[in-house]
Amino acid sequence: MLNVSSRHRQILELLLNRKDEITAGEIAAAINVSTRTVHRELSEVEQIVEAYGLKLHKKSGIGIQIYADDPEQLESFRERLSRTSAVDFSAEDRKVWILCSLLEAQEPVKLFTLAHDMKVTMPTVGHDLDELESWIGKRGLQLVRRRGYGVEINGSETSKQKAIGYLAGEHLDDSDLFGPTGRTVRPATAKLLNMVGKPFLMEIENALWEWERLRNADLAEGAYTELLVRLSTAVKRIEQGIRMKSRKRGGSHPPGEVPEFARPIIASLSARLGIEFTEDETAYIAELLREATLGPAGAINGLLPQDDLSLIDKMNRLIRYAEERTGVNVTEDRTLREGLLSHLESALERLRHGAYIRNPLLAQIKKDYDYLFGILREGVDSVITDVAVPDEEVGFLVMHFGASLERLNQFRRNVRAILVCTSGIGSSKMLAIRIGKQFPQIEIVGNVSWYEAARLPGETYDLIVSTVDLPLEADQYIKLSPLLTKEEAERLRRFIQDITLKKTPSAKRPAANEGQGTWERLLKLKAYLDEIVRLIGQFRVHLAGGPSASLRDVVLELCAYVKEAGVLDQAGPVADQLVEREKLGSQLIPDTSVALFHTRSEYVRWPSLTLFRLSESIVLEAEGPTEVRHILLMLGPRELAKESLEVLSEISALLLVPEMIGLLERGEPEEIKRFLSEELARFFIDKTQ
Repeated sequence: MLNVSSRHRQILELLLNRKDEITAGEIAAAINVSTRTVHRELSEVEQIVEAYGLKLHKKSGIGIQIYADDPEQLESFRERLSRTSAVDFSAEDRKVWILCSLLEAQEPVKLFTLAHDMKVTMPTVGHDLDELESWIGKRGLQLVRRRGYGVEINGSETSKQKAIGYLAGEHLDDSDLFGPTGRTVRPATAKLLNMVGKPFLMEIENALWEWERLRNADLAEGAYTELLVRLSTAVKRIEQGIRMKSRKRGGSHPPGEVPEFARPIIASLSARLGIEFTEDETAYIAELLREATLGPAGAINGLLPQDDLSLIDKMNRLIRYAEERTGVNVTEDRTLREGLLSHLESALERLRHGAYIRNPLLAQIKKDYDYLFGILREGVDSVITDVAVPDEEVGFLVMHFGASLERLNQFRRNVRAILVCTSGIGSSKMLAIRIGKQFPQIEIVGNVSWYEAARLPGETYDLIVSTVDLPLEADQYIKLSPLLTKEEAERLRRFIQDITLKKTPSAKRPAANEGQGTWERLLKLKAYLDEIVRLIGQFRVHLAGGPSASLRDVVLELCAYVKEAGVLDQAGPVADQLVEREKLGSQLIPDTSVALFHTRSEYVRWPSLTLFRLSESIVLEAEGPTEVRHILLMLGPRELAKESLEVLSEISALLLVPEMIGLLERGEPEEIKRFLSEELARFFIDKTQ
């Protein structure tokens, strides 16, 4: 009898049922996995068919096909497969199961136990452990294997929980985490969901929601979901009796003292879950909250949401490449720039850590946007050279650019819909545009995260459209893919006719922009405008530096100058932060003599922007010796409003505009202020629209 996994069986059945070739992308779309996963599984599929005298023909650019010299061999194999009950573990599932077993175990696990659980041989488990050792090491942990002793993962509890978070990010999507509890999933997925504490997600999410509302916070959905999973994992470990042990703490808060911003949610979690957190667990939760709001510890003093100027440079070069090849000017599309910058930052970080990229829409993206995919594949290979970018990730970038190219023809609509889309702003915009083109009567009134959808007042919308399963009643939302196939379009039409329009007529409801919503929008616009006026109003150009001055000497002089202007309480600590930030990576703007030095600190009273022209160049050593003659100093307080961050981020994006660089190097102060005023005025006008 054949011994195949569920996924192997799916692939084999697809191959056997096709008389011609089938591409890896088509297989991926059919079984709802990434093309990368299909390629990874094909090596084992090939071994299976060869054991039965068959061959797997793989033709580049054409597809894959099972071939037999004797047709009876093929028919015999088909019959054997039909009589086979598939086992539940693919190669990928086995690794997930092994990691979960070792991370949740509090003592060594026997190799035989792992092999028995997955119904495979011990040599197979040994081979899987060989492949997992590097992954485990990258997470600051150690894989211990001793004959007669067993297998275990050694390391701190913090590192283990972080590893569980990585594992969840690589193998779980929002449908797994937040979909109905009773849905059928593979055993490895179920084990991972149990380890991240899925039963606790709702209570923790309610506490987080209240905390965000009280703090007027606005976490990005990716950061929110990561925080939620990290918190639920911690709670699950506590339930299992795995408590945080005493550890050294970083940050500015002394042992035993809970930061003010973290107290409400820690108290709420304790009450909701019936858990008395230890001092170390409390410090750990506070650290997670701080990282989610301010960024990881290594970049805790970073001021900008994306403070890597080389990343902004990559984004601009990719946009220019696409413009040259398509002949379409998308540079002025601020939504594209914002979406790309946010997406590239997280995507490149995942790729550098060796994470798997899953894109079940890849086959359809290639089919619908073949020309654009080819352009961006070449563009990515040309622009991003420090890490290998798979087709799955290029597919996501295509969705951003495709949404931008299709962002046309705004219509009036009489059915108000909100979108819940977790693949990023590109996919949500694409779905919105495709809905708009096919259904001009639908008005997209908001793009929200999964956890907001269940809480929006019913009178503000008629319909929820989601790309993932939601814990809502079937008549409350419809699930579609971002590409909106013909079949889905027809399903959406029937849903509106049969369900949405039979509910309370939208004409009897207040408009979505009336009342409190309009007032809040005006307050946000005022916050943007106040920040723009303040930054440009206090902008100064100052001469600094001296003969043979060191980097710290110069930075201390810059901080002393802004301290005299009332921006800082203390110059020394801020100078230290700026010098340390430079050691993490050069802040030089590529191909210029200008550097952007920035930080946020408790010693900064309000946001500040100052240009310093040095009497003599200084050398930055972070990424090789580079000379700097001009330093743009951008400072902000530790707690900074979302609107302020967006304005500062917009200014940082301007630093890769040649005209801006020319003005910083040679322009008069009033010329620089005029240019900033014009660009930020456009930014503000976009916000009003």
